[in-house]
Amino acid sequence: MSEHDESDTLQDFTPEAADARRVVVLISGNGSNLQALIDAQNHDALGGEVVAVISNEPAAFGLTRAREAGIDAVVLPHREYESRDAYDGALIKVIERHEPDLVVLAGFMRILTPRFVQRFLGRLINIHPSLLPDYQGLNTHARALADGVAEHGCSVHFVTEELDGGPVLMQAVVEVAEGETEESLKQKVHAREHLIYPIAVKWCLEGRLQFSGEGASLDGTPLPPHGLRMSHADAAEELDEDLEG
Repeated sequence: MSEHDESDTLQDFTPEAADARRVVVLISGNGSNLQALIDAQNHDALGGEVVAVISNEPAAFGLTRAREAGIDAVVLPHREYESRDAYDGALIKVIERHEPDLVVLAGFMRILTPRFVQRFLGRLINIHPSLLPDYQGLNTHARALADGVAEHGCSVHFVTEELDGGPVLMQAVVEVAEGETEESLKQKVHAREHLIYPIAVKWCLEGRLQFSGEGASLDGTPLPPHGLRMSHADAAEELDEDLEG
């Protein structure tokens, strides 16, 4: 091949675009965190594409959010299965059909079997409405208020077999105001969830956040037990909240 021929060949060559990283989201209800991910995707800020939304509840409003965004919305009712293991086996098959790089729990109100967790270990994340390890489980806002804590918040973590016990990737703090109610605290925490979850998803898809047997790391550096923590002031500034409120 002559130098001229080689030059022409190279000029005519167009590399194929890399396929977008694929995300499957599991929901059970309203899907407000799903909407935050969709909004980030629409602004090219997610680092990938939500290719399917799966719900165990047929009436979940999050399914409507998915359909309106042109995303495959799948209903897989858990009540139609005789056991938790049977359901999770079917769920694995539905998820794998979409070949995800990351599986994201966004208000998925199911305790997952070890079989499911092990299948997606290291590419399965959840967001929890507390500053883990505090207030694992349900009713986090009421429990925090009952204890009179000064700070509350939310955590993104890798999912392991321990309920709400996997390595924490990221947290956002909210200061508990005097006279705070469960509903007002819930709204503040929700706003922080919508702020940090798309960031965590993006960094997981980019390979910046990774799971290992020792915990989680960012860009190869091990994270502390609370992960990356966004202060109340920084979150409030991002959300344009009144710091005096």
